[in-house]
Formats: sequence, C-alpha cells, structure tokens
Amino acid sequence: MAPSRSHFDIAIVGAGHGGAQAAIALRQNGFAGSIGLIGDEPEPPYERPPLSKEYLAKDKSFDRILIRPAEFWQTKNVALVLDTRIEKVDAEAHTLTTAGGDRIGYGTLVWATGGAPRRLTCGGHDLAGVHTVRTRADVDKLEAELAAATRIVVIGGGYIGLEAAAVLTKFDKQITVVEAMDRVLARVAGEPLSRFYEAEHRAHGVTVRLSESVECLEGDAKVTGVRLATGEILPAEIVVVGIGIIPAIRPLLDAGAVGGNGISVDETCRTSLPDVYAIGDCAEHANRFANGARIRLESVQNANDMATCAAKAITSNATPYEAIPWFWSNQYDLKLQTVGLSIGYDAVVTRGDPATRSFSVVYLRGGKVIALDCVNSVKDYVQGRSLVLAGANVAPDTLADTALPLKEMLTG
Repeated sequence: MAPSRSHFDIAIVGAGHGGAQAAIALRQNGFAGSIGLIGDEPEPPYERPPLSKEYLAKDKSFDRILIRPAEFWQTKNVALVLDTRIEKVDAEAHTLTTAGGDRIGYGTLVWATGGAPRRLTCGGHDLAGVHTVRTRADVDKLEAELAAATRIVVIGGGYIGLEAAAVLTKFDKQITVVEAMDRVLARVAGEPLSRFYEAEHRAHGVTVRLSESVECLEGDAKVTGVRLATGEILPAEIVVVGIGIIPAIRPLLDAGAVGGNGISVDETCRTSLPDVYAIGDCAEHANRFANGARIRLESVQNANDMATCAAKAITSNATPYEAIPWFWSNQYDLKLQTVGLSIGYDAVVTRGDPATRSFSVVYLRGGKVIALDCVNSVKDYVQGRSLVLAGANVAPDTLADTALPLKEMLTG
C-alpha cells in the first residue's frame, strides 16, 4: 500500500504491539499532530502471542486477536500505512525510504520493528514445509499444510517451540522437539521448571530430544526429514523452527545509530540519532532488574511500557522507563507467569510440589529475590511481584513454606 501522505509529524515504523501502543499513548498524552503507523504486513495491528497458541489451535479467529478494531485507527486519526517495508532512514533529512522507492518525511521517528525469526543456515533450510511462527501469514501457511502431515519436528525448546508443540498435539500429529542444550527453556529458566515442562510434553506424547544439534534438513523441493549431527534422520513432513529472533534494526544502524544486539536507547527510549526513538524487542536498554546488563526484552509488556515511555518523552512529559518485566506462556492447561528477570541467579527455591501442577520457582541472587516462575499459581505471581520490587532478603526455607503467603515475607 502506498503511503497516504508524504510526511507525518510522527512516523512509527512497526505496527505490532509497540507501534500500536505508541500511537495510542501519543493521543492519550494530548498529541494532536499527524501520526503514521507503518507496517510491513497487510493486516492492521494484531496480537502476536496468540499466534502460536489460540490462533494456531483455531480457538480464536483473527478478528479476536486484533489489538483494536480496524475502525479505531480512523477515529484516532492514525494513518495506517500497511504492506510497506522501510529500507532506509536518512536521519539528517528526516526521511524514510520504502522498499518500493517512496519517501516519507517525519518530524519524530519511533522505531518499533521488533525482529525477524532466526532461521537455520544449514543445508535444506529453505525447503518447502519449513516454517517459523512470527506472523499471521506464517501460521496460516503452517495450518494449510497440517492435514497432509503426520510427523512434525520442532527445532528449538524455548517458549515458541514448546507452545507450538503443545498446540500441534491437538491435531493428532507425531511431534518431536529437538533442543541443542541439555534441557528445554535452558536460556530463560532454572532446572526445576525445565524438567517439569519436559515431563509435561512427554506425558502428552511429544518426543523430546535434548543435547541434539541439527546437521541439515533432508528433501528435494520439500522437507522429508531432519538429519541430526549423529547422522540419525528424523522423518518429517513439517519442520517448525523456533530458535529466537534477530532484531530488525539494519536501517537504523546504517543511518548511524549506536547499537549491536538492538538499538541502544536511554531511559526515555531515545536513540543516538536526532528525533529518533526505539522501543520493544529491538531496543537495547539499561534495566534495573537485569543485574547491571544492557538487554533486549522480548515481551508484550516491554513493548507496551516502552511505547508509553517514548510517547511521554515526545509530549514533554518524560518519565524514565522502570517497569518490572513480566511474561507468560500457555501450554496445555498450564499457565506460566513470570515476574522479574532471573539473570545471574545463584540459588533456586521450588515452592510447592510440581507433581500437583501448581507451584513456583523462586530465583535469588546474593540472597535477594529477583524473579519468580509461577505455574498455575496466580497468588504467588501477584504477591511475589512485591518481593522482586523490594529485592527482599528471604531465607530459602521460608520461601519454600507454602503455608506462609509470600506477601507476609516482605519486611521493612
């Protein structure tokens, strides 16, 4: 779609959670100028987490995962510039160049592009039948091939891979998860949570292959199997790749923005370029919950909170970004809720019995509570938030005592 105008007072590149919330927050903070919300997909802004869950499972139609009804954007005087990829940013001239060669001027730019799925680089990575789960088109294409498939291999034992595996079991397929590390969720969770989810997937009929690396994908035009480094071939009509994302930041880097694993931003989401902000999955920022590290956070919460932070800064009401991170994952009938960041943890306490399928894993660093993973345990999630915010010093034996509510462990 060609741009409806050649200049916006504020151009927002990326029409996902962050971009949509930036437009909404700008209006909520009294911005009255022109706003262009530019996205590279043909659809208006929609929620991404349900793609690998309710949408793939056909529990929700696409209409039900729209962030706002399509007509909302018109009522807020936000121009949707869809099916438009931005390939170049001229920070000095304040212009964007689209893949089609059109130029769009801006007064202020908000970069909210998120990231693209990390793809395999081995032989056969581009065969038909190899899928990622990042967009509606990705999931629609995967769904269209399900009827003809019996065996599905999911590469990657992180949240995306496990969520996809859980949903795909509903279609009565033979599912195998291949993970290069020695446990699922190894990059984001402690061993008690990893082993619990490994056992749950096995109990639902999923084959979980740990410490296995992929040598290549087999097949001519279409994938027929996954060859492991051991030489073993896992037959498959469909392969789902869930090995993370690569932040979509090349145009800003080319324009001179400081960054590496994301675009570097300050406490108000401002980049090193004049009048340019970056938010969400693609923004590398200092986070007080990250043990001194500069990080990217891939979560809806972060995208929304950074969007609001940037909108306030643009409307001269700057407030530093200090939101506590939280995440969630739905697999089978399990609802995992995470609060805080477990980066650098040196102790783990399991609160409750995983066999009951309702428990929490508490992470400590230097004796202080820094994060909780709560499985079917909403009360712990809600009450544990205060412990993380306070950096509470609580003895492991006390944390493990389920007879004592977490809210009673906050002292001082």
